Order: sequence, then structure tokens, then C-alpha cells
Amino acid sequence: MPQEHNFIIKEETGRLDKVLTELLPSITRSHIQQWIKEGNVTVNGENLKANYKVQPSDEIVIIEPELVSLEVLAEDIPIEIVYQDEDVVVVNKAQGMVVHPSAGHQTGTLVNALMYHIKDLSGINGTIRPGIVHRIDKDTSGLLMVAKNDSAHEKLAAQLKDKTSLREYIALVHGVIPHEKGTIDAPLGRSKVDRKKQDIIDGGREAVTHFTVLERFKDFTLVSLKLETGRTHQIRVHMKYIGYPLAGDPIYGPRKTLEGKGQFLHAQTLGFKHPTTGEFVTFEAPLPQLFEDTLTKLRND
Repeated sequence: MPQEHNFIIKEETGRLDKVLTELLPSITRSHIQQWIKEGNVTVNGENLKANYKVQPSDEIVIIEPELVSLEVLAEDIPIEIVYQDEDVVVVNKAQGMVVHPSAGHQTGTLVNALMYHIKDLSGINGTIRPGIVHRIDKDTSGLLMVAKNDSAHEKLAAQLKDKTSLREYIALVHGVIPHEKGTIDAPLGRSKVDRKKQDIIDGGREAVTHFTVLERFKDFTLVSLKLETGRTHQIRVHMKYIGYPLAGDPIYGPRKTLEGKGQFLHAQTLGFKHPTTGEFVTFEAPLPQLFEDTLTKLRND
């Protein structure tokens, strides 16, 4: 059955599509806009445009369409499950693995693997993204939380929206950063030049990244990054914006870079309030071997 979402707006104002993306952080803005266009979103019983300015007391109903165009098959693909209980799974995703199926990646994704290894997954995100509360890029490795039921999913997603979860990354960037730490507060949106890219956009979605220098090399810097928000390509765009693009990044980095399998970016630490016990739990995943070997080489150069 189609999933229904109901919201009564209290203080949020702004464009309808932007507000709904904030309310449903695991759904992309493009999906929200498509639902609005197809008449799956009503405001006070009316179908309105994506640029409608939401008002306090507005009642918004979303009928999330069933995703039946893609058959998602369970596949016996090895994955590293760091933690699992009746509500939550924490997975250490390998670099190169897509999180969920799409037109270009119908098999071999984390979702295909989860459907084989995990008996129950939440259904809030439909058949294409069961259990997926948040995503990381294909060539980014590291920790993801996955919900096994809808109640857990809603509570975990709310923590992302309220910025109470912990997400820390390790990245290797081009250049030598002179200061020890800093904060990048620059709004993100789709690039007006290349629609496949994200860019710093006036009026874009709030995006805040904190970084701390861990180690300096001759031409590179190892940094720890803490996310306040989780926008698409946020770390990659923000580090490029301040002049220190990620090593190995095929989209936002320089052509002459370190050999690897994509950007040197790893979601090392993940923390959240457990949806049932209320305990704040934290998990860590070691750097992939290729990342460690690259650091060793840089230290010996």
C-alpha cells in the first residue's frame, strides 16, 4: 500500500518542496518535487506548486507512491554488519557500493544485500529504499544506520532532522591546511552549470561542516569532519569551496591526484539515540586498507 505522511506545520515556513525535504530527510528534493508535480501532495486539501510558501497551521498530506517500476531482488552479497538488534542495523559500507537501486544500478546495491541478510526492514521509504535512513556516496566508505521497523525509522530520521545524531568522517584532501580547525557554513544546491553536481548556491539548503586537522603531509592533509547537516556531496563540495578538494574525487577534485577507487572519504564514527532504549550509542569503523596504505606511503615520502 502507498505510504501516507501527515504534517501540521507549526513554525516552518518556506517553499513547499524545501520544507518537505526537511521533514523527510531521507527523501531527496527531486523526489519531493516529482510527488508535488504528480499530485501526491496536498496542502489543506489542495494540490499546490513546489514554490508555495508554507504557512503555520497548514496541513500537509503526502501519499508516497508505490515504487513498482523496479523489482528489487535479494542478493547474497557480503556486507559487514557492525551491530544489529530488533530495531537497528549498523553497516560498514564498502567503497564502490551504491546504497539503493536506481535506474542505473538495479543490482549489487547495499539494499539488495540487506534484503538477503536481514529478515525485516522498515517500509517508510518504499520498495526501493527499505530500511535506508540516510545515504553516503557510492565511493565513500563507512557507517550507515538502517531501520528494521517504521517506528525506529521515524525516530532515527527525526534525529537527523534535529541535528542530534553524530556523524564524523575522515578525509584526505589536496593541499596543506595551515589552521588547526574550522567551520564551513555555505548553502548547497544543484549546480546551474552541471545538473549532476552540487554547488554553493545563494538561497540553497543550509549546510554546515566542521573540520579538524589530524595530520599534514607534503602536499596533502588528513582531516576529521563532523556534519551538522547531511546534504548531497556536502563534504566534497565544502572542501573544494575552501580550496582543499578531496584526494581521488572524480567529480570535484583535480585530475592529477592519488591512485585509488574514488574519493578518500570514510564515515568513521556514527552515533545516535537508540529508538527503543533511549541510550546514546556510538560505533566506529577503521579506515579501509587502501586508505591506510596510502597514508603509510605519504608518511614515507
